[in-house]
Amino acid sequence: MLFDREKNLLIDLTLPIYPFHQDVVGFPKVCSWGHTAGARLNSVQAGIEPDDMPEGKSQAWEEATIATHLGTHLDAPWHFYPTTAGKPSKRIEDVPLEWCIGDGVILDLTHRGPGELITKEDIVRAAKDIDYKIKPYDIVLIRTDCDKMWGTNFDYFEKHPGMGRESTIYLLDQGVKTIGIDALGFDRPFKTMGADFRKTGNKDVLWPAHNVGKEREYCHLERLANLWKVPVPFGFTVMVAPVIVEGASAGWVRAFAIVDKDKIK
Repeated sequence: MLFDREKNLLIDLTLPIYPFHQDVVGFPKVCSWGHTAGARLNSVQAGIEPDDMPEGKSQAWEEATIATHLGTHLDAPWHFYPTTAGKPSKRIEDVPLEWCIGDGVILDLTHRGPGELITKEDIVRAAKDIDYKIKPYDIVLIRTDCDKMWGTNFDYFEKHPGMGRESTIYLLDQGVKTIGIDALGFDRPFKTMGADFRKTGNKDVLWPAHNVGKEREYCHLERLANLWKVPVPFGFTVMVAPVIVEGASAGWVRAFAIVDKDKIK
């Protein structure tokens, strides 16, 4: 059994989506239909009157308009580029489920500040600090603690570090297929990259980690949460299976960690 209530601890790694919350990738709209409205909707379909429902109530509903890149989500290779190494990129429904469950490892990069680049050396050092050797199909989670800013101010969108080309390639070279981060984006903030490009004219500073997906096949998670709540840096299972929206570049995820209580010191 993967999960035992007596032996395992579950930790939610998912960021909530707030209806009508200002965001850089869309404006989530959620219309709630309460139980009285549900009676009206269901009665039409059933060919009866709303008052025929017990207590005049029926099931509640919500109607949502939400970008696939809002909330905790998994980016499919199609998000990065239409092809990967010259072949058609996987859309979200093509992502193997084997990439969505695996041994989790948390690398602490909380020393990296707003707009800073997470380098290959940072990744190597973080793994060494916990005496862990990254192996194929590990799900590597980059901890920045930027999720703590969510819902408090606009700093969440503009003050996070981000992965670089070399740090991403290093993890892929270890056989990793899925990488996650507890920040708005996998790369550095939009404005930071834009400012660097205007200063240097070098296009390589624009989404370097995302653009690795043109050459190498992988997925990454954005907007994870609560990595700081996981009591061990490795030795736990993580599940990040996405909702399938056919043809989409991403899918929402209810991510969570399954931790063996016996491994908690």
